Amino acid sequence: MAGTDTTKTYSSTPGPVIILVEPQLGENIGMAARAMLNCGLLELRLVKPRDGWPSDKALAAASGADAVIKNAVVFDTTSDAIADLERVFATTARPRDMTCRVITPTGAAKEIQDFTGAGGQGDNKAGILFGREAKGLKNDDLSLSDALIMIPVNPAFSSLNLAQAVFAVGHEWFRLSDDTPESELAMPKATRPAEKAELEGLFEHLEGELDEAGFFHVTEMRPGKVRNLRNMFQRAGLTEQEVRTLRGVVTSLATKRKK
Repeated sequence: MAGTDTTKTYSSTPGPVIILVEPQLGENIGMAARAMLNCGLLELRLVKPRDGWPSDKALAAASGADAVIKNAVVFDTTSDAIADLERVFATTARPRDMTCRVITPTGAAKEIQDFTGAGGQGDNKAGILFGREAKGLKNDDLSLSDALIMIPVNPAFSSLNLAQAVFAVGHEWFRLSDDTPESELAMPKATRPAEKAELEGLFEHLEGELDEAGFFHVTEMRPGKVRNLRNMFQRAGLTEQEVRTLRGVVTSLATKRKK
């Protein structure tokens, strides 16, 4: 999208470094980079990518996350890739025969945010390891981490592709600093919420035609029916355009009836 700053991180604290250990396909690296930028994550490190680096296929698959791909750094070993980090989390899809702390992506995101924001300066650095597409991380890689992240999915089918895993973990970090409202009315610029006077005009118009049509034939029931109709339209949160449309509907139906 023209004019969009794709490097904006949406957070006052630095995001975790994403480290892909021996990724196989450039396309998978590109899609992981795209998932990263979806979540405001910018720093990508690669450990011995199988098909070499740089990769035109990775850049193409990134679908605009060019900054992530072009600034990616390649390392020979996992140890080298995490050497300057102070907290490291490793993702795994299955239990391992080793004693380790296992947390969810939500728990990891909270720990990372608390740690990287220490002192309000964001000086501490954390990273998340993701393994090979086919087999995941080796136990030697896991042993370098402070905790393992297991993504809660259907236990009968826990297979995730690399980009899915990166997004599932990255999005939990993003959510901690996201202030998007749970519910919001999207409205075209050409209209606006209806004013109470406009709603009152609709009510009087509708009630007047209903009177003529004999809808309120039981006089003592009229006030209750009017309240019900008004409450229904009030709950709808009508726009000015919708009020005009409804008044047109009432007019059309009344005109046809009178003819």
